[in-house]
Order: sequence, then C-alpha cells, then structure tokens
Amino acid sequence: MINVDPLELEKFSQLAHRWWDPGAEFKPLHDINPLRLDHIDGAAGLRGKNVLDVGCGGGILAESMAARGARVTGIDLAGEPLKVAQLHLVESGLQVDYRLVAPEVLARETPGSFDLVTCMELLEHVPDPAVTVEACATLAKSGGRLFFSTINRSLKSYLLAVIGAEYVLKLLPRGTHDYARFIKPSELAAMCRAAGLQVEGVTGMTYNPFSKTYALGNDADVNYILHAIKP
Repeated sequence: MINVDPLELEKFSQLAHRWWDPGAEFKPLHDINPLRLDHIDGAAGLRGKNVLDVGCGGGILAESMAARGARVTGIDLAGEPLKVAQLHLVESGLQVDYRLVAPEVLARETPGSFDLVTCMELLEHVPDPAVTVEACATLAKSGGRLFFSTINRSLKSYLLAVIGAEYVLKLLPRGTHDYARFIKPSELAAMCRAAGLQVEGVTGMTYNPFSKTYALGNDADVNYILHAIKP
C-alpha cells in the first residue's frame, strides 16, 4: 500500500497550473522559499550534493536547490504538478530529475542514495507521516542530513494557519489544511528517532500580517522545520 491520500492529490492537481504564479494560491510557498533555502544551504551546503526533494509539487524548492549547485531529484505522486515542474525547467534552464514515485517505493529501489533529503509541507497531507519519515531516513546516506517542515498542532496554529490564513487573510485556499493532521515537534522528533535519525534542532517560522513577511526564529508554535542527521 502507498502512503497517500487520493483527495489530497486531487486537491493539489486541480491547482497545478497556478503553481508558478507568485500572486496566486501558492504565494506563501514562493514567499517562504528563500528563507528555507538559505536555512538548508547554511546547515548542509547544497553545492555538489545529491539531493532528494520528497513531495516536490511544482518544483519551487527543487529548482532553487539546483540553482545552488545541487544535483536534485524531485518526487511526487501528483502527476499534474510534476508536469508543471518539468515544463518550468524549459523556462529556467535548470536540471532536475522529476519522478512520479512514492518515497517508500524509491527507498526500496535505491536506499542510502542521497546526501540530503528535504520533505516540505508534505507530512500533514499523508495518512501516516511516520511511514514517510522512515522512507526519507532509508533514502539518506550515512551522515546525510534531512529537513522536514510541517505545522504544529496547537490552538495558535489553528487560529493562524487555518482560520487566519485560509479564511481571514486568504493566503491559502479554504480546505488546504486539516488541523487534525498537524504534527507537534515532539511527535515528529519521535518519528525521526524511531527511524534511526538524530534530531539536530527545530526552527520556527512566523508570519507578520502587517509587513507581510516571514521570518525564521525560535517560535515553532505554528510552522517549523526540523533538521535531522542519519548517523
């Protein structure tokens, strides 16, 4: 069985043609991409690394990592976003190997193949996030680094990431997130340890609705990035 929710695939496939429109539904992804790109590059160093982007969607992060000199493979199970990602390479001139494959399938095919594995804004959309974490751990080389980003399950995240972002500020389409699927940092850390990973740290991401800017810091009450290493 593949760890996927068909309704989630359909939801993002319907919006795939808007993926690279910086003013449309995926504007938050465009806005936070420079922050998370610098965070990953600063912690792991992208140039010359063999990188896997799990749940790459339309390729925003995958392309930017390739532009930093990484050899990037992007995988997803939503076919329409992958088509958009492949088409955008014609415009950008970058090289990314996009594949329609589940991480757990790729983990059986090519374990221990990547210096760096990223899994951004995916775990809250799959039925069993621990399965995805374990697959990512299997795909990383010994000494490889992994970065997971998701949303904390808290009252603050419900008010800001669901009510605020989807209904008040309309930063995201309604129904983008299901609060019940949000993951506490302690829960994600436990999943990483169960998969044999060593947790290096958790970095929060906040949004200022007045300046309309994002920032990284210690506040992980809503969005956060967890950095782990495979010993």
